[in-house]
Amino acid sequence: MHEYSIVDSLLQLADEHARKNNAKKVTKLEIKIGVLSGVEPDLLQTAFETFKEGTICEEAEFIMKIQPVIIRCRNCGYEAELKKDEYRCPKCNSGNLEIIDGEDMYLMSLELEKD
Repeated sequence: MHEYSIVDSLLQLADEHARKNNAKKVTKLEIKIGVLSGVEPDLLQTAFETFKEGTICEEAEFIMKIQPVIIRCRNCGYEAELKKDEYRCPKCNSGNLEIIDGEDMYLMSLELEKD
């Protein structure tokens, strides 16, 4: 399960930002997970709850926003959210698509509490 290594990286990143900002703890951590990222949200939540104990994120709220797949048609330029696993342009039915969102995972924001 690579979710454990992802949580480890998130906790390290949160700790680094907290130190740079002289914060005593992280109160909220928000991430965006693309549906094609390969990250399993339920496993990530479990891993976060397990590994945050004893860290600067121990009391942090963990918010995950799931990002659907967004495509751009290379033929007609139409941009759309794909609702199902049909990789065709909803406007012109072309298969010549570019995925412009929904493949990655990002740390979107941290809320820190100072002394």
